[in-house]
Amino acid sequence: MGVSQRTYDTSARGPLNGVRVIDLSRLVAGNTLTQVLGDFGAEVIKIEPPAGDTLRAWKVEQVDTNWKLYARNKKSLGLELRKPEARELLLQLIEKAAVFVESFRPGTLESMGLGPDVLLARNPQLVIVRISGWGQEGPYKRRPGFGTLVEGMSGFAALNGFEDREPVLPPMYLADTIAGLYGSTGVMIALREVEQNGGKGQVIDLPLLDPLFAVLGPQAAYYRLTGKIKPRTGSRSTNAAPRNAYKCKDGKYVGLSASIQKMAERVFESIGRPDLISNPRYKTNADRVKHAAELDAIIGEFIAQRTQAENVSFFEKADVTIGPIYDISQIVEDPHVLARELIADYPDPDMGAFPMHHVVPRLSGTPASIRTLAPKIGEHNAALLAELGIDAAAYQKLLAAGIVCSGNKTGSGEE
Repeated sequence: MGVSQRTYDTSARGPLNGVRVIDLSRLVAGNTLTQVLGDFGAEVIKIEPPAGDTLRAWKVEQVDTNWKLYARNKKSLGLELRKPEARELLLQLIEKAAVFVESFRPGTLESMGLGPDVLLARNPQLVIVRISGWGQEGPYKRRPGFGTLVEGMSGFAALNGFEDREPVLPPMYLADTIAGLYGSTGVMIALREVEQNGGKGQVIDLPLLDPLFAVLGPQAAYYRLTGKIKPRTGSRSTNAAPRNAYKCKDGKYVGLSASIQKMAERVFESIGRPDLISNPRYKTNADRVKHAAELDAIIGEFIAQRTQAENVSFFEKADVTIGPIYDISQIVEDPHVLARELIADYPDPDMGAFPMHHVVPRLSGTPASIRTLAPKIGEHNAALLAELGIDAAAYQKLLAAGIVCSGNKTGSGEE
């Protein structure tokens, strides 16, 4: 991998240029939301406590990989918000901001004297995003809101995995990232109300639970219509068959999906079993779903005789929808991934080059870009506070009083 020529541009502007975002969130949901805004040109200011965002502590081989990824295109201002002077500095910055993002437990912001009423009094057009596990209202609002708990309660884990085994929680930050993506959409809708319709600022209540439940589809309708709870089906689908992950001769897997009649017929013909097309057990999609296990055994036996690469090549020639099930070692070497620069290296002081995913989505006229890499704690203190009329001498006094904090050894706030 090399440095992406499409996305690494330190001078790029982006369509959200001029939109200032104050990010007081922690961990993944808020950082995903503001990363999207930052990628498209917004000025994202991370407000960090002396210890920094919690993401900095999630390390691999002593490298803060999560922070480097989710904090790209952001600035860092270190403030000790337990001190009233620091809270006043924050309020002054908010006066010229368009968006404010926080992820404290409901009620915490109010206890700090920074509730929405206070923020909107300082900036009536401010869009406020409040991220929590369960929402700002409801009987569970005070519960801890970690993604794992939401992934369990949302119904996702109950659907994920195999029927004869325990529910499976996702191996990534699923609830957080989905909430972050929904949140970025909510921000743009609220900003349009302010900028195009002359509206006022408002509060976006963004729990992790609601977005994850939404992406699970018509589960409630299924239950109401049938009175049944959908069982875990592994890699099978309850809507179409054949559809599964099949093991190849070399121990790797392929994913095959035949969700339309013509595709199922192509599968049967390609494996030398055209007789299955007229077989009453497999004739229609409904028939195939009922007898999916039998069908998987037939198809699986054919696939097991070939390697992953051989299966992909064979079925693609037959115009069958099949693809390899990759692990990361295969993804980073795939020619399509490389051609599209899905992953690219960026300059990094710890690794020399740090691989990051491409900006998403890709716009032809006003594309996103990676302009700056993740900042150190308080890296932009002096420059941001200078906007408030705080000169170098006054800044040093704030630093000495512990109102402003910096991870920079020189204490200057600038690297």
